[in-house]
Amino acid sequence: MSAHKPRRRLSSFQIIIIAFAGVILAGALLLMLPIASKSGQWTSFWDTLFTSTSAVCVTGLVVKDTATYWSYFGQGLILFMIQIGGIGVIAVALFIATISGRKLSLMQRSALQDSISAPTIGGVVHLSKFAVLTVFLIELVGAVALLPAFCIEYGASGIWMAFFHSISAFCNAGFDLMGSRSGQFSSLTSMAGNPGVVIPICLLIIIGGIGFLTWRDIREHKFRFKRYRMQSKVVLVTSAILIVGPMLWLFFGEYADSPMGERLCLSLFQAVTPRTAGFNTADLSALSGIGRMLIIVLMLIGGSPGSTAGGMKTTTVAVLFANATTVFRRRKNAEMFGRRIDDGTVKSASTILVLYLFLAITGACVISATEGLPFEPCLFETGSAVATVGLSLGLTPTLGMLSRAILIVLMFLGRVGGLTLIYAAVSGRNAEVSKSPEEKIVVG
Repeated sequence: MSAHKPRRRLSSFQIIIIAFAGVILAGALLLMLPIASKSGQWTSFWDTLFTSTSAVCVTGLVVKDTATYWSYFGQGLILFMIQIGGIGVIAVALFIATISGRKLSLMQRSALQDSISAPTIGGVVHLSKFAVLTVFLIELVGAVALLPAFCIEYGASGIWMAFFHSISAFCNAGFDLMGSRSGQFSSLTSMAGNPGVVIPICLLIIIGGIGFLTWRDIREHKFRFKRYRMQSKVVLVTSAILIVGPMLWLFFGEYADSPMGERLCLSLFQAVTPRTAGFNTADLSALSGIGRMLIIVLMLIGGSPGSTAGGMKTTTVAVLFANATTVFRRRKNAEMFGRRIDDGTVKSASTILVLYLFLAITGACVISATEGLPFEPCLFETGSAVATVGLSLGLTPTLGMLSRAILIVLMFLGRVGGLTLIYAAVSGRNAEVSKSPEEKIVVG
């Protein structure tokens, strides 16, 4: 009898990558159709591929103004891809499977766990249902909150705009429909001093960026902070620091000459949106060099695990700071909130930091050399892409094919996660069974 080689199964990480790539490709092909553009003409594949990648990866960088170029069909398709990308392709697919009565296999549960960054595979289906239903509820509430401001300004069309911006904000996507009234690629600059838009959008961004697991802790334990899991504590404290600190800097620095009400709105919004929403209510190119660098840092940090946001994640930065504090205090293990941090977590955090910096800086160098542009604005665009933010200094629509391709790759890598790609590539290889001899090396 001839032995049959067992068929190799895809790992959960490989399934996540294939799922995201499949939705992006399908979206790009649909956006090419004449019905998707207001002009009724076919759109080039490279433009639709960029738009589809940006939507599914909830980034917000665009080469075609969403309001003026795409028809209602095109805008609806973009919004659908934002929703799929924000919740997670795997989470949506398996949620539909569960409500249809199908039982999930262990591999499907594993893919779902990795998709929503759940700590364990147990209860992952229940968590996904909670996440999807909560998403729709919060987006509905957000749309209702935005309705007055948009309907006063735009009449009946404000209803569509309220729902579009609510979903885009909650999913941290940054796509907007303001171009038809305020000029192409203007984002929310015309609403800079309108608290009826600024406050709901900020709240949607923050809620979408703290993650499904933190929502569950808040739902179960309400305001009893001590009962939260350590991750939720880290997420909430780190997020608060990363909002309040930059807001104070912007308030007393960049926008010190603005009227008080507008000054508050500008400072709050520009502190919140880099994490990783992509809207802006001010001309970011008018910021000082320090201000732009602050935005780049906030973009790279991003939101929290299991959220609609991208970036390195707040927990990654918190772990790195905790580890640095441990070294300064000459202790053996990093600790937060009275809990010891696993050494493997510290290694993963260090790897993620190096990976994001490498991708952002390398991409900026290539684009700068290719386009003949200064390095700093190129770094702003690549940082925005790899952290799936969508903020721009206006360079993206003017870039050539190679530079756009680099941004597409960075957006995809940023959304699926660098470690996901690494684990997908090495899936199936044997684990380490031996250790090399140890030798000291001096660092620092």
